Amino acid sequence: MASNTQATAQPAANDEFAKLSWRERISYGAGDLAQNLIFGTVGSMLLFYLTTVYGISAAVGATIFLVVRWVNVFWDPWVGAFVDKHGFKRGKYRPYLIYGGIPLTIMAALLFLPIEAVRGSVMYAFIAYLATALIYSFVNIPYGALNASLTRDNDEISTLTTVRMTEANIGNLLVYTFLPLFVQLASPNPQSKDIGFFGIHMNLGDYTSPKSGGAYFMVMAIYMVIGFIMLMCTYFGIKERVLPTEKESSAVKYADLWVEFKQNKPLQILGLFFLIGFTFMFFGNTVWPFYMQYNIGHSEWVASINLIGSIPGIFLVFLWPIVRKKIGKRQFFYAFLTLFIIGTLILWVWSFSAFKNSVALGYIGRFLMQWGITAATGYMWSLVPEVVSYGEYHSKKRVAGIINAIMGLFFKIGLALGGIIPGYINAFFKFDGTKTTQSAGALAGIQWSMIWLPIILAFVAMWVMSRYTLTDSDVKQMNEELTAERKANQV
Repeated sequence: MASNTQATAQPAANDEFAKLSWRERISYGAGDLAQNLIFGTVGSMLLFYLTTVYGISAAVGATIFLVVRWVNVFWDPWVGAFVDKHGFKRGKYRPYLIYGGIPLTIMAALLFLPIEAVRGSVMYAFIAYLATALIYSFVNIPYGALNASLTRDNDEISTLTTVRMTEANIGNLLVYTFLPLFVQLASPNPQSKDIGFFGIHMNLGDYTSPKSGGAYFMVMAIYMVIGFIMLMCTYFGIKERVLPTEKESSAVKYADLWVEFKQNKPLQILGLFFLIGFTFMFFGNTVWPFYMQYNIGHSEWVASINLIGSIPGIFLVFLWPIVRKKIGKRQFFYAFLTLFIIGTLILWVWSFSAFKNSVALGYIGRFLMQWGITAATGYMWSLVPEVVSYGEYHSKKRVAGIINAIMGLFFKIGLALGGIIPGYINAFFKFDGTKTTQSAGALAGIQWSMIWLPIILAFVAMWVMSRYTLTDSDVKQMNEELTAERKANQV
């Protein structure tokens, strides 16, 4: 995908501690919005689509997720090394947003191809999902590496994280709130329903019907086009400043991944936190449509409740740096994971027969749950650049691509487990996507995936983060020494 030329040494004029403009911050964050529109749709709706509309079993759907993620275990490290070793004339990481973005948007839409000839075909679903996942690595890994290439300034990275996560959560709003609503609006057999928001009624169709395939494809295709436009905003709006030299790039090897992971303890801890955090995050994303459809019985409320749940991730992100400075890095994660647990327990209470028709409980539970999870899984991206600097300080190689491949790998394994495990749990508890109502056992399985396993994993994530000891003063000292060393070498 990249040219065979090595990345050129970064210009001496680059300010590695640059203050980023708001244009550059917003442009970079557009890439997060884009990836949620493109791949977030897959994570949120694919298993539901495959087991209801497409017509394959929950176990088969989960197995497809499992196999593809095992392929990613070997694929992503190779992509990370490839990206670190090669470059383009127009940049080291930016061009992948174009060359990978075009096929990615096409393949993501084709996952929901509404042709009867492929409906129920396990082979088509597997090949389409595998191709989408492989191409996604060539967008996600270089995009992640860009985060560490814009500046070394820790305060700027913190601000950049709040901006990008705000835009990421706008993408989440479009995916988790409006995507199911748009699909229902376009689905067959519409009926006027109260969507649980100020008494508003809409004509919503049956988005579990095999005849709703065209609705999924149309909505997904529109999302893909918007996503690609956002990737182009990132491409044209940012500047790469902190890059490996030509000598460092030429020395990169695939084996560096294992070396870096072995000697970089903060990377190990953060990687494990990524894995656990995104696993229980995607548990909730995957199971939420099932929970609303079967345990609560009000799928028409999905959009309005998700709209309320999206508020913290868009309008309260500015509080993240303030909270971090007040209570510290690790305590930040403890506080918001606790908030996630409280919100999740409220959603459990909501499923009681006496409370199912109380939309207010859904609002409160989803709001607190999403505030906790978006803060914990969003702000941890701000720690990746300092892990890159730690690795550069100790190994004398700046391998942002490889480190982001590791982070991306843990992220994708978490994403996959968040889809795989609920699928197998559904299969174990005899969930039947062809039925409008489910057995008590099937409802219990959905509840385990939505409530109890995420809570258990949230406590494990707190314990993991307690082992992260890299302080802000450590990071500042390392970056200053690295910059001084680079300047000395350029004289």
